[in-house]
Amino acid sequence: MFKEGSLFAMTVMRNQTLCDQVTVVGNCDNHQLSQEVMDAQNISYTDIIEATPRNTAAAIAFAAFAANPDDILIVTPSDHVIVGEEAYKQAMQAGIAKAHQGYIVTFGIKPVRPETGYGYIEFQEDQVLSFREKPNQDTAEDFIERGNFLWNSGMFCFRADTLLQELQQFEPQVYATALATWKSQKDGYLDESLSKKIPSISIDYAVMERSKKIRVVATEFAWSDLGSFESLYDYLVQTGHPVDENGNMVLGSDVYTAFVGLKNTIVVSTTDAMLFVQKEKSQDVKKVYNTLEKHQSKLID
Repeated sequence: MFKEGSLFAMTVMRNQTLCDQVTVVGNCDNHQLSQEVMDAQNISYTDIIEATPRNTAAAIAFAAFAANPDDILIVTPSDHVIVGEEAYKQAMQAGIAKAHQGYIVTFGIKPVRPETGYGYIEFQEDQVLSFREKPNQDTAEDFIERGNFLWNSGMFCFRADTLLQELQQFEPQVYATALATWKSQKDGYLDESLSKKIPSISIDYAVMERSKKIRVVATEFAWSDLGSFESLYDYLVQTGHPVDENGNMVLGSDVYTAFVGLKNTIVVSTTDAMLFVQKEKSQDVKKVYNTLEKHQSKLID
């Protein structure tokens, strides 16, 4: 879908000049895919394979356990498109400098529209005043008007021991169960029974919203989180993917598709399923997933 390769491969290459080592935290269903990319690029890395998803606090803790205590970690999801290599490098270097001072750094994106699909960071200089959950449209417009809000990118930078100390302070059960799971790992594979004992909590709730050591870097690069079909749609339109006169788009199929009486509709075609979603309602796709999960559908195996 992307000329530069997969989003995962783009993420790895983006950080090659900044980092001495790479750690990939994935799961038992997709780690072969990341291995193919890493082997193709001839990059050595530490592979951490989760037996079951336990949210981002545990995933990041595993990476910190695998590092030396004084290592600086840059944590980045692999579903981002980032444009502006030099601006990205400058932002990361600013974050690394703050991490050396004992801070946990989050990277905020200057908003270009009142987006309801992202969390926000209220800030003053490098101080985080508050984290805000995904807002409704009116609240998002208010954030933009006030001018001191950033999109929460979900990227972080910190010393391994700093993060683990804060996690142990605020969520001791997450820390203890994740540590026990890590200690029992075999060649990067984590034990399923031990993993299930880890509370499923996001790093935002576990640490970022509670620690006094948080700092923010307001970034200058162009950024898109392609975690929703709306974000993917907007990115593909910018890069020339065809849409009809009413903004309708087809993904995954060359079969002639006609839209009658529809606007801003995305059709996603795969070998075993089709999805029709209005662009503005793309966040509701999770309801389809929840229904499939409830009925134990093979589509999500």
